[in-house]
Amino acid sequence: MIKESSRQPEQASFRETVAAGDYFIRTVKAGQTVRLLDLEGNQAADTLFYSAADPAERYSAMDTLREQRNVYLTAGTVLMTNRMNPLLEIVADTCGRHDTLGGACATESNTVRYDLEKRCMHACRDSWMLAINAHPEFHLAKQDITHNINFFMNVPVTAEGGLTFADGISAPGKYVELTACMDTVMLISNCPQLNNPCNGYNPTPIEVLIWD
Repeated sequence: MIKESSRQPEQASFRETVAAGDYFIRTVKAGQTVRLLDLEGNQAADTLFYSAADPAERYSAMDTLREQRNVYLTAGTVLMTNRMNPLLEIVADTCGRHDTLGGACATESNTVRYDLEKRCMHACRDSWMLAINAHPEFHLAKQDITHNINFFMNVPVTAEGGLTFADGISAPGKYVELTACMDTVMLISNCPQLNNPCNGYNPTPIEVLIWD
């Protein structure tokens, strides 16, 4: 569902560009709204969410999809935790849908999906591991890397129930906005993937904006 925002970038209290292949980690306070902006189009932003009070409570794809009865995320979707608490709500979306089934790229999946020689290529799970090791103040560990959302990524579900990685449906300037229902740690890997068409084989920057 396409829903535009009335928020103006110049009124944001925080703005930061995340380079292609880089990570971003920050706490979004309850009531704040965060925008992920696809600067050049078709970039995948693989994102994890945790309760800042207790990282053992985190985004649950299963609970979110069951509650909203839709496999795609868009405006109006409430992201649920594994304890069935609202974590964030998507309040604006100019892309239309986002994936939470395809998972994130890893050295192992690069090997299985593409080729043995692709194993050493950088992947989202590597970015997340770099982030949690560089920022121990968030109290995250390897076992906390679980369900993620692939913002701007197009992963159609086939009639047989399978997944396909298709060309992106985003474009330069498309964005998604989420309002936090609780203090939430947001961990983004701005996907470095070069082997599938999710980002046109060309990783590009995104921008993160936050309004109080």
